[in-house]
Amino acid sequence: MSETFRELLRALPDFPDRLTDFDPATAPADPAELFRLWLAEALAAGVPQPNACSLATADQDGRPSSRMLILKDIDDDGWHFATSRDSRKGKELADNRYAALNFYWQQQGRQVRVAGDVVELSAEASAVDWHARPGADGRENPSWQLYAVRPREIEFWQARHDRRHVRHRYGPARLEHPTEPPRQR
Repeated sequence: MSETFRELLRALPDFPDRLTDFDPATAPADPAELFRLWLAEALAAGVPQPNACSLATADQDGRPSSRMLILKDIDDDGWHFATSRDSRKGKELADNRYAALNFYWQQQGRQVRVAGDVVELSAEASAVDWHARPGADGRENPSWQLYAVRPREIEFWQARHDRRHVRHRYGPARLEHPTEPPRQR
């Protein structure tokens, strides 16, 4: 008797036997602080590339696309990532300034979602990021752009074996980043 694909997928393990408990009542007021804590715990647990995340964008007609990239920083400007303005994601961000990041650490049964407006950071910051890349050869790349997601919402999600997963959401009232209107073309 052969398994169907659906049965195969349903039989795959979800999470490790032991999961960390998470009590939102103990979470810091600053979501960046909680993210840094969870990232440190992911590093300590041996999660490969815990700074990797999915970036979801949409074109001017609202058709979504997503891809993996690396978080560059978190500061008062927002959650940083970079790409070429000539890439698909760069073109989509020129048309639609809203995006979402999703970090997933399977070994800990955790994910973090960050959604909000995207702003372009300065040409100087973009050049510094370009030159910090592995294999940078000293040449400039004028199409390289450092962006920041200014969160409208951040959700921390902790899996539980009983399927009563814990969600802790920081909404607009708890986020201090000002919202800029989408850039006009």
